[in-house]
Amino acid sequence: MLPTTPPGSTLFFFLLAASLTFLMTLANRLSTDPEKLKAWRKEISDFYKQWREAQKSGDKKRMEKLMKKQQYILQLNAKISWQSTKVMLIFIVPLWIIWFFLRGIYGEAEIAYFPGVGWHLPIPLFGSSIFWWYTLCYFLFSTLFSHLFGLVSVE
Repeated sequence: MLPTTPPGSTLFFFLLAASLTFLMTLANRLSTDPEKLKAWRKEISDFYKQWREAQKSGDKKRMEKLMKKQQYILQLNAKISWQSTKVMLIFIVPLWIIWFFLRGIYGEAEIAYFPGVGWHLPIPLFGSSIFWWYTLCYFLFSTLFSHLFGLVSVE
């Protein structure tokens, strides 16, 4: 029996977002090499730093040299994006099934109260509290677990 009124439903979606985000982050961590990702991000960051410096100084010779490396940098960006996309592709169908199941139970029910706004945000199609509460919880836990699993680094 699922709780259908606050605070039970609020806590339920909070824990659901934590559980699903944990599983997705764990799958992402197990399918990627964080050290390789960190090295790619550093290489991309260094490239764009050099690019800005060359543009600022007007050094055309250096710009031409960097242009030759640009395709390689775009490939690195694509590889980084693919790392997170492949996990999302695995989880998207189960998430849709869970989401449709829960929407059938909760519909437009009031799940969480947003201080200053109320139960529903004034955003067409996405204003119900079930959507924004889950989304807020997802971003919270996604950030937390990504740092815990070493998928992002703070430098």
